[in-house]
Amino acid sequence: MTKKPFVTKQKLEEIRQTIPTPFHLYDEKGIRENAQALKEAFAWNKGYREYYAVKACPNPFLIDILREYDCGCDCSSMTELMLSDALGCSGDDIMFSSNATPASEYQYANKINAIINLDDITHIDFLEKSIGYIPKKISCRYNPGGLFKISNDIMDNPGDAKYGMTTDQLFEAFKILKEKGAEEFGIHAFLASNTVTNEYYPMLAKVLFEVAVRLKEETGADIRFINLSGGIGIPYRPDQEPNDIRLIGEGVRKVYEEILVPAGMGDVALYTELGRFMTGPYGCLVTEAIHEKHTHKEYIGCDACAVNLMRPAMYGAYHHITVMGKEDAPCDHMYDVTGSLCENNDKFAVDRMLPKIDMGDLLVIHDTGAHGFAMGYNYNGKLKSAEVLLKEDGSFEMIRRAETPRDYFATFDCFPIYKKIFETE
Repeated sequence: MTKKPFVTKQKLEEIRQTIPTPFHLYDEKGIRENAQALKEAFAWNKGYREYYAVKACPNPFLIDILREYDCGCDCSSMTELMLSDALGCSGDDIMFSSNATPASEYQYANKINAIINLDDITHIDFLEKSIGYIPKKISCRYNPGGLFKISNDIMDNPGDAKYGMTTDQLFEAFKILKEKGAEEFGIHAFLASNTVTNEYYPMLAKVLFEVAVRLKEETGADIRFINLSGGIGIPYRPDQEPNDIRLIGEGVRKVYEEILVPAGMGDVALYTELGRFMTGPYGCLVTEAIHEKHTHKEYIGCDACAVNLMRPAMYGAYHHITVMGKEDAPCDHMYDVTGSLCENNDKFAVDRMLPKIDMGDLLVIHDTGAHGFAMGYNYNGKLKSAEVLLKEDGSFEMIRRAETPRDYFATFDCFPIYKKIFETE
């Protein structure tokens, strides 16, 4: 199998005449087609809605595209709430799922009538003290603990995660919230990350649906929605088969009809909070090879670094690399592809077999449309890159400019050093 860029070398050369490398590039056509496929996969559920995980790629231009497909926003911080609010989202358009949450963030979420998803039973009192009451509509995050095994070689460990309530806490939380005036309830869980299998969502749905039936029977709670959250992954490696969202939707439907419908809960809405699946494959990092080094290994140095894409440095994550214009050339050279940070883990690839790379070659680093730009930082005083949208008609638009030194030093603008830094401009 192969991974092909969604952009041509000719188009990249055109873009960099006005927007220098490195930059993140997004594929509008791919994002739209994927959003439509997701919507169709769950169309059988009348109340279904996707809440895009803003943390995956917090760019208003991309979120606006997804909103055309009735996507809401899944937020986890004050600034994500502020961005969503500024885009015109409010009320049920926003799901606020946070942990170790400051009171000010609960207050802001409540101000814009976002659905609040409580991470812990102790947050009930904290929320009540923060806003003065318990909202009529509220959700709780569930963590059953233990291992969550999907297949023989895929599992995750919810019991080791900091998120969610135990089973006993969840039932107690529903009782307390109901006593405090909550009338409409939701359940949320995230039990495995980046799963490349069509089995995950149906298995998660079974766990949540069974708990929902018990909650209704034992607490009398009016459960209006069940949030399957994220966890549907993408094939970062060429040999991985992508998930089939329509098969996933059908798998969830079967479990829904087996468990919820007989329990008189056939009107419960399903929500998802997909970030990686929605935009991950439809973004790439474009960088130029600017140095080569021949020491104990063969190195290619790029004008991008871990500031632009942190996942390989942080997780040892694999991101496929295409040398533009050499897609059909033999991969007969082994390289470490690096950035310029003063850290040895600043590598996009280690011992990667690639075509011979010449200085000036453009490299496309695949699958950066989620948790790519968003995880950027400013270590070594490095500046974040621009973001560019490749439109359906083949044109392109800058949707975030690159940072400048003034941006980097902006938090010193109330001190004399700020003027000294720029006094020679």
